[in-house]
Amino acid sequence: MKLAIINIGCLFTGDLRNPLLTDSDTVLVDDAGKIAGIGKSCDLVEAVRDAALIVDVQGMTVAPGLIDSHCHVVLGDYTPRQKCVDFLDSYVHGGVTAVVSASEVHAPGRPHDRYAVIGLALAAHHCFQHFRPNGMKVFAGSVILEPTLTEDDLRFLASAGVRYAKFGFGAYDDPREGEPQVRWAKQAGLVVMSHCGGASIPGSQPILAEHLLVLQPHVLGHINGGPTSLPDEDIEVLVAETDMALQLVQAGNLRSALRIVELARQTDNFHRVLIGTDTPTGTGVMPLGMLKSVVELSSLSDTPPEIVWSWATGNNADAFRLPTGKIAPGWPADLVVMDAPWGSVAVDAASAIRRGDIPGIAAVVIDGTVRTLRSRNTPPSRREVILKERGRS
Repeated sequence: MKLAIINIGCLFTGDLRNPLLTDSDTVLVDDAGKIAGIGKSCDLVEAVRDAALIVDVQGMTVAPGLIDSHCHVVLGDYTPRQKCVDFLDSYVHGGVTAVVSASEVHAPGRPHDRYAVIGLALAAHHCFQHFRPNGMKVFAGSVILEPTLTEDDLRFLASAGVRYAKFGFGAYDDPREGEPQVRWAKQAGLVVMSHCGGASIPGSQPILAEHLLVLQPHVLGHINGGPTSLPDEDIEVLVAETDMALQLVQAGNLRSALRIVELARQTDNFHRVLIGTDTPTGTGVMPLGMLKSVVELSSLSDTPPEIVWSWATGNNADAFRLPTGKIAPGWPADLVVMDAPWGSVAVDAASAIRRGDIPGIAAVVIDGTVRTLRSRNTPPSRREVILKERGRS
C-alpha cells in the first residue's frame, strides 16, 4: 500500500445514498493512488503496517475532496478577470481537489467565430490534461455554444475529447434559438450547462424558465443566480416540473439557494442538487467558496453536513461524469482531512459545519499523495495530522 489513513473519527463518503460510514476508521490507498480498502483497523493491521506512509488523523473527519462544478478557468493558473495568479493552487487549500470549467468565457478578446470557438475549447481541454495546479484535477474545455456551430462541429469536439458545453454567452437574439446547438451537443455526448437568471457580464442576457424549458440542458447553472436569481415562480417550476440538475453557487443569491434546498427537500430531489462557486468572476477569487457554501446550506437549512457534502462531491461527479468525488474502493484517493476550527465550541468538523463555522483543514490528499497539511486559508484545525513513513519513527 502507498498510504494508510488511520484513526478516522468520521467518514463522509460523498455518496448521497450512503453518505456516512460509522463503522470504518481506516482507508487504504494503493500504489496507483486508488482506494484499495475501507474498514476497521483491527481487520487491516497487516496492510496498515506495510503502507509506505501512515497518515494518523487522530479522530478527525475524512471526506472526498470538494469539486467546484462552476469555475471559470482559462489557460494556466491565472484568471484574467481578476488578474490573479495561482488561484487554483489556493483553492486546494480550501479543500477543492477538482474543478469543472463553466466555459473559458473570460479569455481576453474571446472570439465568436466558429473555428476559434472550437479551438478555444480544444486548447483548454488539452492544456489542462497536462497541467495539475498543486495536484488539482481541472476538467476544462467547455465549448461556448454559438449559432455558427453545426451538428458536425459538436460531434468533432466530442471525438477530440471535449466533454462539456455551456449555453448563455453566444450571439443569439433569443435564447430559445439555441435549442438546436444544445440538442446536438447532448446527442454528441457532451454535458450541457446553461446560464440561469439575470445577465452576468456584458454580452450575456437573462435566461428564464421559459427559455430553459425549451433548451433542456443537463445542468441549470447557478439556478440561484449568477449573481442575479431567477424569479421565485421560475424556480418553483424548474424544481418541481423538470429533472435538470440544480446547481447552487456561492456567487449567487443565498435566499434563493435556501428556497431551492427546501423545494428539493419537499419534492425528494436532493439527488439533483449540485454545488459550485461561479468564481473567479465579479465576486472574485474565493479559496473557501465551496466550504462556505457547504457551511451556509447545512447550517441555515438544517440539512445534515454529510448530505450537503455529497452535493459538493458525489452529486457533481454524477452530473458531470467525473472519475472522482466519492470514497469507495477503486475511486481515486482525493480526500480532505478536517476538524473543528481551533477555538470553536464544536468538537468535530460535522458539528462545526452544522453550527455555521468553517472547519479547519488539516490535510488534502490527491491521487494518494499528500498535497497540503494545515491549510493556509482555513482557520487552524483543533487537531493535527501525524505522518509516519515506513521504517522511520
